[in-house]
Amino acid sequence: MKPSVRVAVLTYRRPDDIAAAIPRLVAEAVTATADGWDVDVLVIDNDADASARKVVTQAAASSAVPVGYVVEPVSGIAAARNRALTESSERDLLVFIDDDERPVERWLSLLLDAHQAYGGAVVGPVVSQFDSEPDSWISSGGFFTRRRMATGSPVVVAATNNLLLDLREIRSFELEFDLDFGLSGGSDTLFTRELVARGGRMTWCDEAVVYDIVPASRTTRRWVLLRALRSGTSWSATSLRVAKGSGQRLRWQLRDFGSGIARVAGGAARWVVGFATRNEGLRARGARNLARGAGLAAGVFGYRYQEYKRT
Repeated sequence: MKPSVRVAVLTYRRPDDIAAAIPRLVAEAVTATADGWDVDVLVIDNDADASARKVVTQAAASSAVPVGYVVEPVSGIAAARNRALTESSERDLLVFIDDDERPVERWLSLLLDAHQAYGGAVVGPVVSQFDSEPDSWISSGGFFTRRRMATGSPVVVAATNNLLLDLREIRSFELEFDLDFGLSGGSDTLFTRELVARGGRMTWCDEAVVYDIVPASRTTRRWVLLRALRSGTSWSATSLRVAKGSGQRLRWQLRDFGSGIARVAGGAARWVVGFATRNEGLRARGARNLARGAGLAAGVFGYRYQEYKRT
């Protein structure tokens, strides 16, 4: 008998996105069910006011597979991710996807096939699509072009926007998402780094693509640079959490600080060359590298940018 599967999608006050996501996820669950898997879908609403309840309830009423709904009132994506783990205590596999992503046909089946072939966790690619054409600074910088690898390649760190977890392994490692990273982001980085550090395996599946719908609010220079800063601070913070003992902690502090300073210097040099040669791509990438480097260096001393802080 094949393992049981839950597809978890987290949402927070994005009714249009979750309304568009559910039918696609249900279709994927139906396809996988036809292949012999036991699949359901769970929506975790991180809004204490349960703003997504009506949308999800309406979609669930006509769904060919079970669609559940729970509210996680504790603010922060780490709490919502942990709620997905808790609610899936009787499931074998958990697949995370974001509410603003749209999977290709047979996406779920591809992830499940890769899990059967390689075991452990499976990571798929995310390809960005834009609500509106970004300006040339964004396009020339290539900031929304993410990594691609051959299927079967090992992965050492991943986000939860296209991730299959073997919950039997997660339970054996007693892993959960760190609430301290709930508003700064990076709880998925820490979680997957710890998974690998404890002997877990993550494998890439290049065919299991999801398309990320990028709103205009994220195609700005400010958003890109602040995301790079936050990413840097989160990486340094997760390094300190994963470190075993004071010796390794010090080594990783020195490594991340050195890497940060090198990125700041390299980014500044690239920006200057781009300015002198009127190369917008060099200027854009230089500015982003500088921001990422500043985050890495600052994160060593405990600074973290609270990207998801709610007002």
